[in-house]
Amino acid sequence: MPDDRELVKRCLDGAAWAWEELLKLYTHRMYNLCYRFTGNVAEAEDLTQDVFIKVFRTLSTFDPSQAQFSTWLNRVARNHLVDHYRRTARDRSTSSLDDEETGFDPRAGSGSDPAARVESRERKELLQAALARLSPDMREAVILRDLQDLDYAEIAKILGAPEGTVKSRINRGRMELARVLKRMMKAEGAGNET
Repeated sequence: MPDDRELVKRCLDGAAWAWEELLKLYTHRMYNLCYRFTGNVAEAEDLTQDVFIKVFRTLSTFDPSQAQFSTWLNRVARNHLVDHYRRTARDRSTSSLDDEETGFDPRAGSGSDPAARVESRERKELLQAALARLSPDMREAVILRDLQDLDYAEIAKILGAPEGTVKSRINRGRMELARVLKRMMKAEGAGNET
């Protein structure tokens, strides 16, 4: 299979199969990024589509000498998510995950233990609710590092920030996430005692 650079070149030459291959490689990753940023399945699906439309339209601006395709793609997605966040800031009051599914997980089999699936879904919902309470800067840094598993240098390129700033945001974000999770779990425990 051709590497990303070759796929991009073939896309620019008009090969539909190359675009489909890029979609196969990166759709799940982009969806997860969008979902972690928004906490909403439908919104994440729409944003994932929007990101790929933007990528398709701007693919000719990708410069392989400047970054890997995945870094460029994450930067396009990050910019789109930040723009979306700013546009919808007025419409948001508080993040709620009531009756929301957490998205698709290809690793979850239909024969999985139902109790384990429920527990896993509850942990994901708790994490998503806690992530939603972080500032956008900290949230995106933590998502890119801990959930997308990118290295600091790549995150710095995506965010357009110095590596030291990225490390600081990740550290502050992790500490705040731990505090939020602790408060939420404590409140949940108190609610179960009544």
